[in-house]
Amino acid sequence: MKLILIGIPGAGKSTQGNLLSKQFHIPYISTGHIFRKLSKEKTKLGRYIKETINAGLLIPDEKTIEILNNYLQRPEYNNGYILDGFPRTLNQAKSFTDSIDKVVYLKIDDKESLWRLAYREDDSRQDDTLEAVKKRIEIFHKVTEPVLNYYQEKGLLAVIDGSKDPKTVNEQILESLGKHLIGKKIKDWRQRGRKIVVFVGLNGSGKTYASEYFAKKGFPVIKFGKIINDLVDKLGKPQTEPVHKKLRVEYRQKYGMAAMAILNKKNIDKAFEQNNIIVIDGLRSYEEYLFLKKEYKSAKIYLVCIYADKEKRYARVAKRKDRNKLTGEQRDLSEVLDTNMGPTIALADKLIVNNAEIEDFEEHLEDLYREIYFV
Repeated sequence: MKLILIGIPGAGKSTQGNLLSKQFHIPYISTGHIFRKLSKEKTKLGRYIKETINAGLLIPDEKTIEILNNYLQRPEYNNGYILDGFPRTLNQAKSFTDSIDKVVYLKIDDKESLWRLAYREDDSRQDDTLEAVKKRIEIFHKVTEPVLNYYQEKGLLAVIDGSKDPKTVNEQILESLGKHLIGKKIKDWRQRGRKIVVFVGLNGSGKTYASEYFAKKGFPVIKFGKIINDLVDKLGKPQTEPVHKKLRVEYRQKYGMAAMAILNKKNIDKAFEQNNIIVIDGLRSYEEYLFLKKEYKSAKIYLVCIYADKEKRYARVAKRKDRNKLTGEQRDLSEVLDTNMGPTIALADKLIVNNAEIEDFEEHLEDLYREIYFV
């Protein structure tokens, strides 16, 4: 396997490079380390590299490729490698002829980079002065970001949230490679069978946030309530409970209690063309759930209830920019009784409580994601 790690200073490339090296039993190569090693040599090349690095500038493409190619000819790299710090320019990416399996972009913001480097325990990096780091970040945005687009177009790029803890970042990298860690061994993984993740819960519990969390993982999301919301906007009416209830009743009189599932079937079918795992946000009636079970018999359905205390839910809805009037006990009663949401909550396969900080909620969602994704 041949991997490339890309990111601004402090993104964690060295940490992940060394960890992946142990996991895959292939060497980790840092062009920065190579250059720093050469810069200590009392040669013309060494002095040139030292001056260039200290100025926060890039080694020219031709010289970089020449040095790297010499290293990759060594026998220890025959079975693959993890490459950090290259390519830094679009010209380098296009000129590099070795076949790469994946390019991993460890994404963090500039402030996080500066904070990490300010508190870096390893003080051996003489080129990590504040001004030099700022210069390197500036060069990354200007020169290296086009490299990301280049690999994205080739279907090789995996964007990883590098702000997470190293263990989480490593897990996300492995997932992007179709691998997962069992004990201390890397195992191949391939998605088998269709799965439908259905989020249910009362207004303000966090269903939409949960769906968006899964959307960031690359899964299509179908919002059952979008049909009503869009129709209300089209009619120019206010997003209030009486208006929503009237329209829901009209749809159910025409299509039955499974109306939203029936009307969204084309969207579900289209989503399954993109991914074997799809997410449904806002399923309400138990009949909608039964419709899914009937229409998608081969799919495993995860009915997940998101719960939050009443006061917290009402406060969250009140802060919304739109649809902030869709709240209160009357709305809750209408959801549980009129839409027949009660059974979907009572018979849910999973329960996630969303009363604490958002980080706690995300931890529960991550556990759910991994359980669904790898089972």
